[in-house]
Amino acid sequence: MAITAAMVKELRETTGAGMMDAKKALTETDGNMEAAIDWLRTKGLAKAAKKADRVAAEGLIGVQVTDGRGIAVEINSETDFVAKNADFQQLVRDITDIALTTATDVEVLRATHLNGKPVSEVLTDAIARIGENLTLRRMHLLEGDTVVSYVHNAATEGMGKIGVLVALNGDKDKAQAIGKQFAMHIAATNPVSLSEATLDPTLLARELEVQTAKALEENASSAKPKPEAVIQNNIIPGRMKKFVGENTLLGQPFVINPDLTVEQAAKEAGVEITGFARVAVGEGIEKKEEDFAAEVAKTLSGA
Repeated sequence: MAITAAMVKELRETTGAGMMDAKKALTETDGNMEAAIDWLRTKGLAKAAKKADRVAAEGLIGVQVTDGRGIAVEINSETDFVAKNADFQQLVRDITDIALTTATDVEVLRATHLNGKPVSEVLTDAIARIGENLTLRRMHLLEGDTVVSYVHNAATEGMGKIGVLVALNGDKDKAQAIGKQFAMHIAATNPVSLSEATLDPTLLARELEVQTAKALEENASSAKPKPEAVIQNNIIPGRMKKFVGENTLLGQPFVINPDLTVEQAAKEAGVEITGFARVAVGEGIEKKEEDFAAEVAKTLSGA
């Protein structure tokens, strides 16, 4: 029986097996879908499907830098225990290494071959081997004259819970020296954007609306209300300036020397920050909170 691409796709979606494994299973079973599923199960290649709906919000950020190019890759696991597993760490290292040299985004990375298989299939194999749902969630690529990296809460070299990349222009030695400090600052403060010019206009508009309503309400209830012009020309712009300063990297007080903004510190060092990326494990993933005692009680009660 001819094995079609549609059949392979259906089997992959059903079992979570890799493309070549699914094709081989169908070939071995003469296209019988149920038999192919059983064939994959006996080979331990269908394990991934059972785990695909589990929340994977732990894991590691792999970070690598070469001349003028930096990469940060997030690979998630279900538990922090697996993140400490040498097999999982090697997987993160291998995928990060290949991302640094070949990938432009996470979809390209998933399709890139690692040891003869697409990264997506390598990950599926690892799910069956390690026994937890694993996901290649994000990849950030940053380029510049000099790219400096920092890993916070490192599990081992080049990977941890927070990965930071900073791109700088200027003298490379100076950029390397202060770039690490800027990367540590970013890990601590988590700026929303590089500068006011790169802030999301929607975010700025929403904040302006909030600050305007707040200032007008406060003024209306004040024992000594200020003139409307003072509110519009001084109070509201002042609050917006503070918001921009707190949420943009260049506007934030530099943690090493709070008397300077990050932008001022960069100028004093003779460099310019042109971009950054901060990636933290599991950010934005809704984690399921489990009450183990309640789960046991529920099971015992037959509910």
